[in-house]
Amino acid sequence: MNLDQILQARLQQRRELNLYRSRKTVQSPQATHIKVDGKALLNFCSNDYLGLANHPDVTARLKQAADNFGVGSGASHLVNGHTAEHHALEQELAAFTGRERALLFSTGYMANMGVINALVGKGDFILQDKLNHASLIDGGLLSSAASARFNHGDMQHLQQRLASSQSGQRLIATDGVFSMDGDLAKLPELASMSERHDAWLLVDDAHGFGCIGEQGRGSVSHFGLDQNAVPVLIGTLGKAFGTFGAFVAGSEALIESLIQFSRTYIYTTAMPAAIAAATRCSLELLIAGDQRRQHLNDLISQFRQGCSRLGLTLMDSASPIQPVLVGDAQQAINMSQFLMDKSCWVSAIRPPTVPKNTARLRVTLTASHTSEQVDQLLSAFAYALERMSSTQIVGADKPQNSD
Repeated sequence: MNLDQILQARLQQRRELNLYRSRKTVQSPQATHIKVDGKALLNFCSNDYLGLANHPDVTARLKQAADNFGVGSGASHLVNGHTAEHHALEQELAAFTGRERALLFSTGYMANMGVINALVGKGDFILQDKLNHASLIDGGLLSSAASARFNHGDMQHLQQRLASSQSGQRLIATDGVFSMDGDLAKLPELASMSERHDAWLLVDDAHGFGCIGEQGRGSVSHFGLDQNAVPVLIGTLGKAFGTFGAFVAGSEALIESLIQFSRTYIYTTAMPAAIAAATRCSLELLIAGDQRRQHLNDLISQFRQGCSRLGLTLMDSASPIQPVLVGDAQQAINMSQFLMDKSCWVSAIRPPTVPKNTARLRVTLTASHTSEQVDQLLSAFAYALERMSSTQIVGADKPQNSD
């Protein structure tokens, strides 16, 4: 069989399993109202948690910096792509996270891959929560270190994994806020475990920054943990920050080591200086955004209370990520379409992104939404439940972790 025949067979299998992914084309800026394939929809599937992606101040700063620095950065940070805007943003992110240094990466995926591969390798051991983001999992697999995963949030299972390891350096990696469940990692317990077993703790707080903790400083700050407890802190800039890229924050030695040894930092073009400048503006707005965060928390409470009245099964999340558990992949697709019939866009998340039989509607709320818009979404869910009343899948129990 030639290449296309083999690939077509794989694609057909995915279609038959109701796991085929399709893109929609957005024809407007990120906002609560969005135009998709020519249709106006109320948007509940964006990670723009604070509504900064189309903020006029951020946009103006980007335009101004593009006039000063142009569009492309021209080269990697280590050649001639590291501008004054990049340098200032790194200093401000270090101060924001309470760390000695910060280092910019072009994407969050590259940050996680590059950090893990710079820190551990053959003869070492990496332990990961089973619900970690794919970028952490892939980083571990490519590092050549021995790898194991522990049941989600299960400290006893992690203890067993650590006790059985005979490897050199040990690295524990976890999301701060889990992207598909919305719950927070047990960071105090993980930090204590790391200290007892002489392991390093890495936290990817992509979904925590901006939403969690005082002044939006993230889940690590929320639990009062410092650089000693969590030596490796990673964040993305394309979510609550509303721009693009990622950063790693930590000690002087960590950042200098990444500059020397992280291949995804060394061998890629730097983000445009205009993006760095826009991010500096969004960081200012994020820090000053307590009113936005309070409004967002109010919307989260409103949505959860409304779902409880409707009998929907929510997952244990106090974050803007509010997954409605469905279970069956086709039922999740159907429910998403019924919501779209009522002009609400909520993505159906299916395996392999989430475990088998845990397909869900991943609702994400932002500070730009209004209480009335949340009511509209809840009404759309009521309509979807009516249309699906003959099924027994909506409201299925949340599955337990297994080894």
